[in-house]
Amino acid sequence: MSDNCWSRYGKVKVMSDRKRLFRGLIPLIVGLFVIILVVVALPTALQYVGKAAGVPANLVYNYEGVLGKIPEPWRNLGQGGEEPKEMLAPVATAVKALQPEYIRLDHIYDAFKVVGRANGQLTYDWSGLDGAVDVILSTGAKPFLSLSYMPDAISTGDMVSPAKDWNEWGQVVQATIEHYSGRNQKNISGIIYEVWNEPDLFGGYKTYGDKNYFDMYTASARAAGRVRGANPFEIGGPATTGLYQNWEERMIKFVDANNLRMDFLSWHRYSYDLEQYERDARQARKWAENIPALVNLKFYVTEWGHDSEIDPGYDGRFGAIHTLAGARAMMGAIDRAFLFEIKDGPGAEKYWGRWGILTHEKFGAPEKKPRYYALQFLNNLGPYRTSVSGEGSWVKSIASIDDQGNLKIMVVNYDPKGAHSESVPMTFENLPKGNFKITRTEFMGSSRTLNVATTSATWKTSEFFTPNSAAVFTVEF
Repeated sequence: MSDNCWSRYGKVKVMSDRKRLFRGLIPLIVGLFVIILVVVALPTALQYVGKAAGVPANLVYNYEGVLGKIPEPWRNLGQGGEEPKEMLAPVATAVKALQPEYIRLDHIYDAFKVVGRANGQLTYDWSGLDGAVDVILSTGAKPFLSLSYMPDAISTGDMVSPAKDWNEWGQVVQATIEHYSGRNQKNISGIIYEVWNEPDLFGGYKTYGDKNYFDMYTASARAAGRVRGANPFEIGGPATTGLYQNWEERMIKFVDANNLRMDFLSWHRYSYDLEQYERDARQARKWAENIPALVNLKFYVTEWGHDSEIDPGYDGRFGAIHTLAGARAMMGAIDRAFLFEIKDGPGAEKYWGRWGILTHEKFGAPEKKPRYYALQFLNNLGPYRTSVSGEGSWVKSIASIDDQGNLKIMVVNYDPKGAHSESVPMTFENLPKGNFKITRTEFMGSSRTLNVATTSATWKTSEFFTPNSAAVFTVEF
C-alpha cells in the first residue's frame, strides 16, 4: 500500500471520527435548544394561556386605606331624541331618586324648533327647550346640552347638513349660552355644552374637506369666547361614535394649534368588553399629555352601554350587571359617563330592547328596568373610597366607607358569555378590634347577615357568585 493510500485512509478515519463525535453531540444540542425554548417561551405561553383562561379574584380590603372621595361617574344620564318634544316630565320623580348630577339632551335645535328667521335676521323661541331644561333642574341635575342638530333656518340641506354660514352657527351657539348661562337670563351655573352629537355618523363629518367638523367647532369655541356676563360653563366635543385617532387626537392638536377653548374631550362607547373603556381613557390621556393648554382637560363618555343597537339585554339583568361592572371600569379613569338612556321611545310594545332604564308611558305608568336598579345599587355605596386589590378577569369590586365608619363593598361577577361562576376569597385588613356584623345583599335579591366575634384586625371569608351576579356587603362595627 502506497503512502497515498495510507494518507487517504487516515483522512477517511479522521472524518469518520468527526461524524461519530457530531452524532454524539446532537442530543446535547437538542437538549440545550429545548432548555432555551422552555426558559424563553414558556412564560409568554403561560401568559397567553392565563389570558385565555382568565384570572380568578382574591379580594383584599384595607379598612384604613382611604383614598379620598369616591368617584361617581355613574351619576350622569342621557336622553336621546326619541320624540320631538320634552320627554322627561313623566319620569322626573323616578329620575330624581337616582340623584343625577347631569342630564344630557341632544336634538335641542331640531326637536324644539328654537331658531327661525325674520326679515333676514335670526330669531329664537326658547319656550320648548326651556320646558325640557326646567324638568332637568327639577330632578336636581344640571343640563348638559348637545348643540345639535342644524336649524332649518341656517342649514344647507337637512338637519345634519353643514351651515350655510358658520358665522351664523356661531351666533346660534352664542345665543344659546347667553340664554341659559347668562346671569340676566336663565342664570344656570355649570352647564356643559357639547358641539354636535356623533358627527362621524350624523352628517358624515370629517376632520378635513368640505364637511369639516373643525369648522363647526371653531365657530362654536369662538362664539363661547364672545359671551359676557355668564355663569361658569364648559364647552367641548366631539362626541364621536367611539374613540378614534383621526378624530380625538387630531382635535387635541387642532385646538392647541389654534388656541381654541376645549374644556373636555368626549366620545361614545358601546362595548361588551369592559377593558375597552379603560383602554379608551388611557389612550385619550396619552394624546393630551404634555400639552400645557390642556392640562385641566376633562374626559367624558357621553353615551355608553353594552350595544349601540336595540338588544334584549337592556330589558333584563344582563344590562344591569354590565352597568355595575362598567361603572367600576370607569371609576377614576373617566370624569363623567352618561348612561344612555333615561326613557324608551314609544315602540310597538312595552319592552322592545330599547336603551331606556324606564319604559315609555304609552303602556301605562313607566316601569323601572334592572339598569335603573343598578344605579340605585351603586348609590348605596359610601362617600369615601377605600383600597381594594386582587380583582380578577371577571370579578370586580368597589370598596367604600360611609359616614358612620361602616364598610360598604360592591362585588360584581360579569361575563358577557354568561357562563363563569366563581368562589371569591375576601380578606378584610386593619379592621377595628371587636365584633362586627356583615350583611350580603344580592342585586335585586335577598339579604343575609352574619355576626362575627373576633379580636383580630384581619378576617377572611369566601363568597360564591353565579354568572352575571352582584352583591353589596355592609360591614357594621
